[in-house]
This record gives sequence, structure tokens and C-alpha cells, in this order.
Amino acid sequence: MNPTSSPALPGSSLDAGRRSRELAGLADGAEVDVLVVGLGATGAGAALDAATRGLRVAAIDAHDLAFGTSRWSSKLIHGGLRYLATGQLDVAHESAVERGVLMERTAPHLVRAQPFVLPLTPLVSRGQAALARAGFVAGDLLRVAARTSRATLPAPRTLSAVETRHLAPALRPTGLRGGLLSWDGQLTDDARLVTAIARTAAAHGARVLTRTRALELTGDGALVRDETTGEELRIRARAVVNAAGVWAGGLVDDVRLRPSRGTHLVLRSEDLGRLSAGLHIPIPGEANRFVLVLPQGDGRVYVGLTDEPVDGDVPDVPEVPETDIGFLLDVLGSALDVTLHRGDVVGAFAGLRPLLDTQGPGGRTADISRRHAVLTSPDGVVTIVGGKLTTYRRMAQDVVDAVVEARGLDARPCRTTSVPLVGADRPARLARLDVPARLVRRYGTEAPAVHALGAEDPELARPVVPGHPVTVAELVWAVRHEGALDVSDLLDRRTRIGLVAEDRSVAEKAALDVLAS
Repeated sequence: MNPTSSPALPGSSLDAGRRSRELAGLADGAEVDVLVVGLGATGAGAALDAATRGLRVAAIDAHDLAFGTSRWSSKLIHGGLRYLATGQLDVAHESAVERGVLMERTAPHLVRAQPFVLPLTPLVSRGQAALARAGFVAGDLLRVAARTSRATLPAPRTLSAVETRHLAPALRPTGLRGGLLSWDGQLTDDARLVTAIARTAAAHGARVLTRTRALELTGDGALVRDETTGEELRIRARAVVNAAGVWAGGLVDDVRLRPSRGTHLVLRSEDLGRLSAGLHIPIPGEANRFVLVLPQGDGRVYVGLTDEPVDGDVPDVPEVPETDIGFLLDVLGSALDVTLHRGDVVGAFAGLRPLLDTQGPGGRTADISRRHAVLTSPDGVVTIVGGKLTTYRRMAQDVVDAVVEARGLDARPCRTTSVPLVGADRPARLARLDVPARLVRRYGTEAPAVHALGAEDPELARPVVPGHPVTVAELVWAVRHEGALDVSDLLDRRTRIGLVAEDRSVAEKAALDVLAS
């Protein structure tokens, strides 16, 4: 391979060949110190944490990196303002600290400052506006307490009606008194964050194995099945971490979860006009809940989110009920000057939050704490549940601390607050890379290598879908270095083309061609 098309971090490449070799080594009886089940943000984070402490690690998932909840988020790395409003000061502070770690140290290429406007419409009373303003000031104090620089996150302020509509022309001007501007962290893509975490773990020696389903867990290993061949094998481990999210209770008894569904709509950017900022649109009748309007920079806008309890079996891919779509469109209609119909929704997705059930039957999932918990089963399997995407690193630290202590593992202290993820560098250096800024936001220091693939072969430089920025070169990179094994890996997780069914159908041939090459 041309040197310009190689990863920035040696040993970080994941591909089908590496997966087969490492799975064969485990089948031959190689023991690991820590086996992690689940490769969402928390599971990948636990694999990275353990590997950087010098432990031998294997991390498995029945499907793919970020197959579950970690790809269905609002793509926000937020400072915990909502938790301040509900009195969860520890959760709010932890969120602010972890946001600063990602933005300034470990993933500045993937997380950037995002402005948000809360429009002061006739539905927002002056008392509510004063409360929101105080909340944003308190959120800025959280930033100070977390030692995140002002250069990273600017100060909140009040906007005039003219300034508010300049940032969001789609807002209804009638009765608009102005707006409140605040800042938070926005991810380029949550699934790409998980991919970067997993690849960084691999660079530190972790075996990262997708399509490897855990059939049975014990405190000293697991019976697993290679989903690509159907073969079963036993992985021997000195400690086992269950980081399967909403599926954790299916692997370990007595883990009681109360999943909550969060739904987002996908709209075309042109339907909302030019949005220079995200929007917080208050939900009528709710004091501290908002619908978020999140421009993505790729011609799409996400609108979410709901918070509804989910009963019954947990599906692999949650369905989006029409009631959620109608609810979100109605809230948009309360503040926007454009009329959006069901036909304007080009895609929708829902994620299930793995909330720890501390309330018993009844009650709203919106009121359940986002604190995480580390639980140990009678046979020694350690489960991590609760929490949220922003705090994945701290959750990983806590669960690895637990298994190190319980099993007496010889491990160094946690150091993931200072371990940059693959592609990370200081913003000033990233800004000097002579490649499209969109690639830098997705690949960081690897952007020149991805760009070089297209420069070497013009066929790889063409868009996968007309009008969408993702190129064939990015699909090639995903197969060679990011562990993509099939069309769904390519279109639904390494890129997000698959969020729009029409775009996905157009892109399938290109994805199949790349996999066959």
C-alpha cells in the first residue's frame, strides 16, 4: 500500500484478516486478562482503558462497532446542563469534565463547539426565559469547574430578534423577542467516535472482534460463536466485563434495566433554510425539556428527541413509531415559519438508553438518573450500565477499576484522559492539513491518507451518492482500516448514508463493489 494511504497510528488497522487471526489465537486457548462484551462506546472504552494499563484484552460484539445505542444519539457531547436542572450535580460535573477531555485532549478532531439558539417565542414566558438564562450561566460555570478553556467553548449571551433570525431564518418572526445563545460539544458522528476508540484500543494490543456473539458468560470467560462461520469457541479470561448496554440483562441475571427510546428525524437542510446554529425548541408544557434541531453539515438536519419508556423484548434495531414523528413535527411547528409534513421526513432513527431501573414500575424514564452503575454477579461477571455517551470514558475507567481490584490484576493506573484517539491532534495542526475540512472533521490526521486514495484513483474520488459528500475512497478506507465487513457496516455505521433509505439504495452497488475488490 502507498505510504500516504496508511493509518496515522501504527497497529490501529482493523480488517477481516486481523479479525480471523486473532479469533484463531483465542480458539487455540490463549487467555486474556479482560474480556469485554459489547463494542459500543462504553465497551470499546473499557477495552482501551484496560489495554493502556498493560492488560491483555479481547473485546467482542455480536454485530459491529457501534451497532447499538451508540450510533443513535443526538451526536452531542454535552456538559450536563439538564442534570443541573434536576439537581444531579455530580452527573452534571462529570459530564462537563468528560466533554473537556474529548474536546481538548483525546478527540478534538471529532468534537467541535456548536452554537445553539433558544428562541424566545410567545410560548416561552419571561419567567421561563429568565430560568433558561440562569441555566446557561450555570452551565458556563460548569465549564469553568471542569477547566475547559473559553477558547474551546464561548460564553452564552442574549440575542436580539434580528440576530436570532440571522442564525436561524426558519424561525417564525411573529412575537419573537430574541433568543439565548449557548455552546456545547457536537460530534461529527457518534459511530465514528466508537470506531476511533476501538481502533486506538487495537493499537495498544486489544483484540477487537466483531461478529462474535457471546452465548454464555461466566466469571472466567465466555462461550462465543463466530457469526461469520457458525463455529463456537470458548474464550478464557481472568475477568469479564458485560458492556452490552440495553442487552446486558440478557447476558447476566438480576440486571434490571428500564430502556428509554429516543427518536430523531432526518430532514433535508434545504427544508429548514440556512441554519448557522442548532436550536433548542421548548416542548410546550415542559419546564426543562427541549426538542433539538441539529444541522449536520452534510445536507441533513437531525431533529430530536423523545424520551419514552420501552417495554418487552429489546430489538436489535428499534423501530420509530409514527406517534414520535408526529410529536416532533408538532413541536417544530410551534416555532418555525416553514410547514413541515410527514413527507418531508426522509429518515428517522431511534436509540434505546440502558437506564438502570431504580424506580420500579411506573414513573417517567425522563426522570431516571443518568448515573452509571457497576454491578457484579455472583459468579464474578462485572456489568456496567446507565450513563450516557459523553461519559463513556469515565464509565470505562470505573468498570476496569472494579475488575482490577476484584481479580487482583497487575495493572497500571488509568491514563485514558491523556491518550489521544486515532486521528487526534491539536486544532491548530489539524487546521493546517491541506485536505477538505470535512475529511479532517471525520478522520483527523488520517484525512490526508483518505484523500490520497482519491488522488491516486479518480474513480475513488467520486461521491457514493450524487449530492452527498461521502466518497468511494471512504468506503475503501473503512474496509482496509476500520473493520467494515459488509454493506451495513459501510453504509449504516462507518458512514451514515443509510439513514436515508433512498440514498442507501443508490449507494449499495458502490459498497458491494468495494467489498468485492
